[in-house]
Amino acid sequence: MRKAFEIAKNVPLLPITILAAIPLLLLWDYRPWGGSVPFLGILPVNPSLGQWVVIALVAYTVVTTVIGMVDDLRHGIVGVDVLAVIAILSTVAVQEYWASWAVVLMISSGEAIEEYAQSKAESNLTALMAAAPVTAHVSTLPGVGVSAGAGTGAKPARNIGTRHDGFRPVAPVVPGGETCAITDRDAQACETAVADALKTDARRRGGERAESKSTGSETPARDAHFRTVPVDEVALGDVVIVLPGETVPVDGELLSGSATLDLSNINGEPVPREIFAGARVMSGAVNGSTTLTMRATQVAGDSQYQRIMSLVASAQESRPAVVKTADRLAVPFTVLALVIAGVAWAMAGDPTRFAQVLVLATPCPLLIAAPVAYVAGTGRLAKAGVLIKTQDVLETLGRVGHVFFDKTGTLTVKQPQVVRVEMLPGVDTRLNQDHVLMMAGVVENYSVHILAKGIAKAGLEALARLDQRFADGQRSCPERDFPGHGREHPVVNNIVEDAGKGVSGEVNGHRVRVGRLAFANESQDGFQPVTHDDQSARPNVAVGSISGDAAGVDMSANSTAVTSADMPSDVSAEAGRVARSELHEMPSASIRARFGALAPDEMATYVSVDGQLVARIVLRDVPRANASRALAQLRELGVGALTMLTGDKAASARIIADEVGIDDVQAELFPEDKVNAVRKATAMTEPGSRHTVTMMVGDGVNDAPVLAAADIGMAITDGTSTAASESAQVVIMNDDIASVPRAIAIARRTRRVMLQAVLLGLGLALVGMIAAAFNLIPVVLGAFLQEAIDVVSILWALTVLIDRD
Repeated sequence: MRKAFEIAKNVPLLPITILAAIPLLLLWDYRPWGGSVPFLGILPVNPSLGQWVVIALVAYTVVTTVIGMVDDLRHGIVGVDVLAVIAILSTVAVQEYWASWAVVLMISSGEAIEEYAQSKAESNLTALMAAAPVTAHVSTLPGVGVSAGAGTGAKPARNIGTRHDGFRPVAPVVPGGETCAITDRDAQACETAVADALKTDARRRGGERAESKSTGSETPARDAHFRTVPVDEVALGDVVIVLPGETVPVDGELLSGSATLDLSNINGEPVPREIFAGARVMSGAVNGSTTLTMRATQVAGDSQYQRIMSLVASAQESRPAVVKTADRLAVPFTVLALVIAGVAWAMAGDPTRFAQVLVLATPCPLLIAAPVAYVAGTGRLAKAGVLIKTQDVLETLGRVGHVFFDKTGTLTVKQPQVVRVEMLPGVDTRLNQDHVLMMAGVVENYSVHILAKGIAKAGLEALARLDQRFADGQRSCPERDFPGHGREHPVVNNIVEDAGKGVSGEVNGHRVRVGRLAFANESQDGFQPVTHDDQSARPNVAVGSISGDAAGVDMSANSTAVTSADMPSDVSAEAGRVARSELHEMPSASIRARFGALAPDEMATYVSVDGQLVARIVLRDVPRANASRALAQLRELGVGALTMLTGDKAASARIIADEVGIDDVQAELFPEDKVNAVRKATAMTEPGSRHTVTMMVGDGVNDAPVLAAADIGMAITDGTSTAASESAQVVIMNDDIASVPRAIAIARRTRRVMLQAVLLGLGLALVGMIAAAFNLIPVVLGAFLQEAIDVVSILWALTVLIDRD
């Protein structure tokens, strides 16, 4: 009902026309002035009072339509509403007043249908815009925000390294202006202090509100510890409070411990994502059930959601070439309709035939159905997490015949992933692969090295396995005294990153070094590791494994059974020191030889615990889980040419290509080589044949030139703005390679549905005009049939919105 009132408000002619039917019906033959009077001195007609109502309605419609046509011409749009004007005047001229009323109803309802169709087609885009944040809650606590530091964007002091996600832990602010400098040792205590302080403030404010109610006064807004301002007034470094269910106003860095965010407005991701302190918070995300605190790292105009809005606005304002073609075709259609109407009049000698034909002539399938289909297609892409910069791209996207892929970060995951842990043969250690991964992952969590994120991820998975075994009732299992076993959060201290070498730190009191072989194997004399008093409970443990099936860990292929239990207790410690000393003095090549050779696409980092080299973590570029399926879907869509362009070595590139199913591989390329490869593919189009549309899919800074060189550049991002997304015409916001074939499928379906809607509407109109020319369709019925044809073609165009995935 609300939608109906909204349409009536925007198209007032529609309710006026409907109401005009009442006097036309009741006063059809009422002529208080008596006899016949010449109409305009030409036709001897005597319209009744009800018929004069229709004539007035026609006059108003003609005037407003002509004004609209002149305005369209002024903006370079050739109007074809001339058909409607001629049709409505012809029906009045032949005294078919009900037909005149029907034509006016057709015009007004056509505007209403167009209004509804446009709003329906833009529903996904409108939802994006409606979710745009308007205000923000900026903290007013003392010592918080820009004034808390020197200069705009100043942040509290930090004393540990950057995490793998590019952020460092930040110091939360306690009400009253006090700050806590976070270290790994006191992070939990500091966060607890902040929480307690906030709870105390909440209780105080609650008491003050109760007191103010009893005295009839209101609590000042400043007691809420934040002020609500327009989002454009948020400055860099401001601390922003986002309440449950609110939209994040600007890009920032999370200060509170954790938050759950709904990112569906940004990248179409259906499942809320949990993030933790130090992570990036993107504007446009919807906060979950708890209040979050963040520090603004971008102003509103530079934030992620504003960039999305710019892309959406750009797409809405553009008109694809096929729609422009439809506009041009409307003119010859008008001429054809006038010719058929004139011939019918001339052959029948009855001017009514002229009106009969014209009331069925409708260019709406061209003027409305075509653009509606493309706007709907743009909305479908946006809902799927794919944004286009112009609607021309949507048309071209459906004709892609050759797709080029970057390798790293596009066909593969963005960081190398851990594929195995190799324990060093012949070395006495009580650790297994999960322990090594857990401790290395905890340390690498604070590193910015390219391998750090993959190791940190594997470490979290190893920690989960250790915790699960502990939770499953194995508290008396052989691992119970191992570092970190049974602890939900390992205690980390003294993180130090040595650029280009590695990172070190203490995990539950054990010194851990991760990095290059020379760095990990470096002597650490003077460090005293944690010892355990309960030695009697420790079983014999093989290197790289633990005894007993209860541990649930697969035996490593290169594990040996040399343990401290094999030698007397009084000499085992000395023997261990000798082993470590030998390793420190052993050449790196000899140590690598003991581990074995790596495959061409593999890389390794080494791990030592308490001064003893214990393992090698092997990583490699791993194809995205759905990359092979995505490429198969492209072939199913008829995209026959798939090429990998990479700067990586040929052997490594070939391995990934074989795994995902690409035959054409061009490796060891510089950015300019990639550009030349794309241009060469375009130039190879056979003379006389249709141009093969090329598309480049990439994600990195070095992909920007080739993205611009291809007919279509498609950037895969995780919602962040990159050089690649700036250069590309299509931006995938959900970091999902499956969106590549999905986008092409939506584009092709949009074009197909548009053509179907146009041809269906024009075909029905042409059949109707020919039937009317032979007097098979009365003029009043023809007017209503024309309206039905418009509705059918427009509704068909809206089927683009139906999700067929």
